[in-house]
Amino acid sequence: MSDALPWIALIAALLLFLWLDLHFFARGRDPDFSEGVRWSIGWLVVSLFAGVLLLVLDSSERAIDYTTVYLIERSLSLDNLFVFLLLFSYFGVPPELRARLLFFGIVFALVLRGLAILGGVALIEEFHFVIYILGATLLLLAYRILKGVGENVDPDKNLIVRGVRRLFPVSSDYFGNAWFVKGDHHEQLEGSKTYATPLFLCLAAVVAADIAFAVDSIPAAFAITRDEFVIWMGNVFALLGLRALFVLVEGLIRRFRYLDETIAVVLALVGIKLHIEEWVKIGPVLSLLLVLAAFAIGMIASVIGDRRNPRDPDDDGHPSSSSTSTPSSSSSSSTTSSSPASDEGRPVT
Repeated sequence: MSDALPWIALIAALLLFLWLDLHFFARGRDPDFSEGVRWSIGWLVVSLFAGVLLLVLDSSERAIDYTTVYLIERSLSLDNLFVFLLLFSYFGVPPELRARLLFFGIVFALVLRGLAILGGVALIEEFHFVIYILGATLLLLAYRILKGVGENVDPDKNLIVRGVRRLFPVSSDYFGNAWFVKGDHHEQLEGSKTYATPLFLCLAAVVAADIAFAVDSIPAAFAITRDEFVIWMGNVFALLGLRALFVLVEGLIRRFRYLDETIAVVLALVGIKLHIEEWVKIGPVLSLLLVLAAFAIGMIASVIGDRRNPRDPDDDGHPSSSSTSTPSSSSSSSTTSSSPASDEGRPVT
């Protein structure tokens, strides 16, 4: 039972924090920038305090491993948010519905990463060579980030989104918070069929992105530790507060112009660590110092770069939402509607 207590405590804390975030962060309205700043700082303090608790109640090694995993996963979550921005633009999600989608995206991400962690530990224990595959995956991901691969998101090519389209016709309008609506309840829809709304289609795309993020991010954590509790704890606190961070992400990028390059360097470092750990042991303290040094160098380089070559205020270094293609509304399976959604729709149970 004593081995289960940390897991029980972490799950209880997670549920409490998710409830607090859902009920108190900009509930029923659009959050402003200053509110996002306050909440983001608050989540950072809570996350670092969790490391202090681990230090006091357990060991310094686990506390340092947690902090390192948290920093890596938190940095990766910034790029994840850009994909969410593109998806929201692509599907024309009204601003008032984005917080709901982000919340469910966080919940699905936590579940998927938990499964990936358990599967990864089992594979490594059974087949040692898996760590070299994970290391190669990180090096490939670092290369892709440097090249900018993955920024052009086309949800219509995603298997999950295509699967939803085959199972349900998709309405061209939003119906409040409804995932599904009945055709005979709305005069603009034909027949009595059940329609998926663009909100549900976007959720399917977000879940698909969560799967890709789990595949990308979990190997980075395994390069630091094999402790599944520490890895999941790092992911829990990295994903908490993403809704507040979403408000800040564009402003943060303008101040951190070399974010992608910095993340690529960090991933390359941990990928190399996986490949050489059989011969060269890099302890948790050194791993943490390397990650912190990479971020410090990236931030300093960003400040120097901005002073030498100031960027246009409208240039955030990533694809703008206005340049993202939007789906056609010519058929019943289309998903466009940038106008505010109607409140008439009811979910089908």
